[in-house]
Amino acid sequence: MYSDEFSKKIKHLDQLIQQDLHADAKVACAELNASMQLTVSELLLLSRVSQRLGDFKAARTAAQKARQLDAVHTDAFLREIECDIYCGDIQHARSNLALLENLAGSNTQLLQEIAQLYLHCSAHTDAGRCYAKAVELKPDHAPYLFNLASSLVTLGEIRRAEQLFNQLIEQSPLDYGALLNRSMLKTWKPENHHLSQLSDSLAALAPGDAGEVPLCYALAKEYEDLGEFKKSFSNLRRGADRRRSMLAYKVEQDVDAMRQIREIFNQELFAKISPQAQGAQAYFVFGLPRTGTTLVDRILSSHSQVESLGEISNLAYAIMQLASGPGGKREMIKRSATINMADLGQIYSQGIQGYGASAPHLINKTPQNFLYAGLIHLALPEAKMIHLRRHPLDSCYAMYKTLFRMGYPFSYNLEDLGHYYLAYHQLMQHWREVLPGKILDIDYETLVDQQERTSRELLAFCGLTWEDACLEFQNNTAPAATASAAQVRQPVYRSSLQRWKDYAEELAPLALFLEKNGIDCS
Repeated sequence: MYSDEFSKKIKHLDQLIQQDLHADAKVACAELNASMQLTVSELLLLSRVSQRLGDFKAARTAAQKARQLDAVHTDAFLREIECDIYCGDIQHARSNLALLENLAGSNTQLLQEIAQLYLHCSAHTDAGRCYAKAVELKPDHAPYLFNLASSLVTLGEIRRAEQLFNQLIEQSPLDYGALLNRSMLKTWKPENHHLSQLSDSLAALAPGDAGEVPLCYALAKEYEDLGEFKKSFSNLRRGADRRRSMLAYKVEQDVDAMRQIREIFNQELFAKISPQAQGAQAYFVFGLPRTGTTLVDRILSSHSQVESLGEISNLAYAIMQLASGPGGKREMIKRSATINMADLGQIYSQGIQGYGASAPHLINKTPQNFLYAGLIHLALPEAKMIHLRRHPLDSCYAMYKTLFRMGYPFSYNLEDLGHYYLAYHQLMQHWREVLPGKILDIDYETLVDQQERTSRELLAFCGLTWEDACLEFQNNTAPAATASAAQVRQPVYRSSLQRWKDYAEELAPLALFLEKNGIDCS
């Protein structure tokens, strides 16, 4: 597959990367690309090595050279699109995806891969179309049915999604992901639930079966809907413990990173850098997951001057592009304070133009952008930052009871959650001190209790005139790719307020830890 000479040079590159000699590795990559006549497969491997170095432009160049050698090579085409996304060139990625979709024909696996990349471009309707095509071609193929059902949830077609999950479960009773997703679709009633089916499925598992995790989360959800809180938490703890045991995660690393961000992005740094005026189009809605970020996103994007891009990675990729290098996360945080902030703002601003949205203001709803508030201010000083906060125990419990598709590894253990929440709380306090008036804090409880007043304050902060549509956010037909995708189609509801009290005994150690560290949990 690879020539001996190429294999030797790739091995040398790998050694340089392992030794943290990133600058030398980048030079070696460039020399390898220029000195040899590489095959398509060799160029694709070189592209992935460049990605490991955070050199997204070099990764894309290698992928483009591979396509020049074979214009219809599927892997090369997909790789170029993937690199477009890393580089923030979403417009080019979407254009290439449309071309590749036209070439896909009856290749159902390729349609799945195209759909996944469409999702990375927030093109949810396009992704749904590809999933639907694959199901038309293979109506009984379980993974394709699952992907289409999940897509329908994002697009707001909840009833149709439930029908598909039921169909999938009927033909594949051991599809635990389908069982979990169906449980999450709505609130179940005593006359309509799946507790027996879920319990029987859990009891039938062989020891160590990974299906234990989704089945436990599904049981926890349906028991909670029925008010059986002890049984709910018992299943939740079992599922979360198992999920945590599958992760090689140390919360101390995230805590240390947030401490380091506070130290580096200090008042002295902000006084030293004079940001260029840019970023007026950009809105950021952030906070911990499950704190109401989706609700605010829907309210704000119901305004005629605003569209949501959903949870996108443009900012993180732009930072990686400019600040990547040796030394891991700690050194990257240091370098991020020294990058050209105007370049960061420009890369981000150009990137969000490619999503096909035409509104004057575009929302990035990625929750963990709270980590980058300092960079957002320096690179996009005219951007609006909105932070959602929620009662500490409600916030932690809401994360704990969610089986996230990816990310948030701190959420599967209450001790980890306590340490992460404390570090997050301290970082947000820091941003308020060094960036006074730059971030609007919205309390989820206040938003639920005083929806119109809080919505008016939100629009005023963003410099927008009032529109009644913002009170009718449940009529917003835009896709919602979030753990609360089903709930956002409903008006504001109060049932999630003070939910932690149903689990006060189980959450008592977490409450004690937070209270000891100065966080009011009353």
